Amino acid sequence: MRLLILLPALLLAACQVSKDSDNGTVTAEFNQDVAENAARDVANGAEALGGAIANEAEQTADKIENRVDNTDVDVRVDTNTADNRN
Repeated sequence: MRLLILLPALLLAACQVSKDSDNGTVTAEFNQDVAENAARDVANGAEALGGAIANEAEQTADKIENRVDNTDVDVRVDTNTADNRN
């Protein structure tokens, strides 16, 4: 979804505008190579960010698991049913 927000900026970055003062014309050209490079950079950045988030989530899960493993629980069960009756 966020890529759709960045798409116009990527397309605008790939446009090259030149003005010819001699005859008063303006030329706008779309450079596909620049657009592809920008899209590749954004994709690489998103991949790196996703990997960092996944690593952080895994490390947090490991920390939680370690804390749970170190918790001592003492359970006492009285099997004498005569003492348990009201």
